Amino acid sequence: MATIFNRSRELWPMDRRTFVSGSLNMSRASCPLAPTPGICSLMEKESHFFIVCFCLFICFKTIATEAHAHGFTKLFVFGDSYVDTGNRNFSARSWNQPYGITLPGKPAGHYSNGRVFSDYIASWMGIRSPTPYRWRKMENTSLEYGMNFAFGGTGVFDTLVSAPNMTIQIDLFQRQLQKKLYTKVDLNSSIALVSLAGNDYTAYLARNGTTEGLSAFTKSMIKQLGLNLQRIHGLGVRKIAHIGQFSCLVSQPSIGENRGKAEQQSKESVFVILNMYKAFLSALKKQASQPGTLKFKDPLRPCCEAVSTGYKCGNTEHGKRMYVVCNNPNSTFFWDDVHPSQAGWRAVYLALKSSAYSLALM
Repeated sequence: MATIFNRSRELWPMDRRTFVSGSLNMSRASCPLAPTPGICSLMEKESHFFIVCFCLFICFKTIATEAHAHGFTKLFVFGDSYVDTGNRNFSARSWNQPYGITLPGKPAGHYSNGRVFSDYIASWMGIRSPTPYRWRKMENTSLEYGMNFAFGGTGVFDTLVSAPNMTIQIDLFQRQLQKKLYTKVDLNSSIALVSLAGNDYTAYLARNGTTEGLSAFTKSMIKQLGLNLQRIHGLGVRKIAHIGQFSCLVSQPSIGENRGKAEQQSKESVFVILNMYKAFLSALKKQASQPGTLKFKDPLRPCCEAVSTGYKCGNTEHGKRMYVVCNNPNSTFFWDDVHPSQAGWRAVYLALKSSAYSLALM
């Protein structure tokens, strides 16, 4: 399956930000067909014209077919900052300089200098990155590619940020379905991308959670995650890709049971696990070992760093920047203290691409 739209279709919603995208360059069609000898020149010209038109048609048809060969045309996104493309309010640091410095050139609500993981999954599908829920009512907003319900900093349960947890995000999705915004046909050609990056643990520890209670907390979190995944499928979404540090935990009884129920009901495989931890390691090793590829010189050092303890990338004090930015964000794997750069996310996406392909084969 081709990924020819990797750069040309990773677009910001037009009503929010002026998007930057590459042009789709198609090489000249080559048709190894020659006119039959003995036919008059006029007929030869007509034959050539027909052949050229036919070949051009086939070329364009092939591009469109390859881009949507997997049959998925809509993406619904749930989770946190790994996949949030602008749902948090303007107080979030994703709306501060220098976020978005690479693409689109100014802050756009992405926790990166440019694209995040959900942008790359949309690109693989051959569609534009779905509009964030927050911007769904903006004039000229297109909702034909799905919708992004993810909010940076959130988790399965309530965390340290005032934003919808995963259950409420699914509630928001259900309301759109109740409004008939998407049909059963739409949902049957859709993928849900669910991210869980660890904010629940951060909140647990910040609220004086004990090591003794950590096991019980983890079990409750995994159980709720399993219920959330089953619920998304129950609303009609055909396939679900789950990413996060806890991808290996889907084998746990609480998630496995819900996964089994969903797949039994649909009589097909429903879930694909995108192991983010392994993808991070794989991306870093590959970048370090393959000749000719961009090297992450100091993989664990972020491009945007705070100047002192207590500050983060994007923080200011009395108008003064409390962070420094590297000269070339594309040379770093991490953008800030916890989020990959656009280059980092691309490397992760490439490491997970084979797993993404399995969605089309299930």
